Amino acid sequence: MYPSAYIDYLLHFHTDRDYFECHELLEEYWKKDEKRRVWVGLIQIAVALYHHRRGNRNGAKRMMQKAAWLLAQERASLQQLGLDDSKLLELLKKYMERIEQGKPYRSIELPISDKALLQTCLELCEKKGLFWGKESDLHNEFLLHKHARRDRSDVIAAREQSKQKKRLPND
Repeated sequence: MYPSAYIDYLLHFHTDRDYFECHELLEEYWKKDEKRRVWVGLIQIAVALYHHRRGNRNGAKRMMQKAAWLLAQERASLQQLGLDDSKLLELLKKYMERIEQGKPYRSIELPISDKALLQTCLELCEKKGLFWGKESDLHNEFLLHKHARRDRSDVIAAREQSKQKKRLPND
């Protein structure tokens, strides 16, 4: 019923708190799904939390504001994704206040209203040995700085390949 990329997003969001991976998962799906704005809003929540966890309050606040504004216009889409739109928007508002008050990062849980979706996620957690609702590991340097520490060799190779193709004369 729900896209696998979305289920994977929810798992990362609520277990290992790998917000960078949440972004990657939904970005790929978003590009394939007529660029629905609801995916952008969910990506922005993950990016805001990634920034806040790293101490970038300004980036976190900006991104969370954008997510809240965008998702306020996508309430029906949020409901279709099994989320409680009212609770989610209230959660984002309170989290923005947290950022404005200079309070440190803390993990949050998206308000899943579809019990079947939540059950699916919990069953996948059990199969994969993951723990739903686990707090973020604030000592995991790779997780905290993944944008700078991940292996980008495939991206670099693809760019180089693209450059090479552009250099070849057209036959």
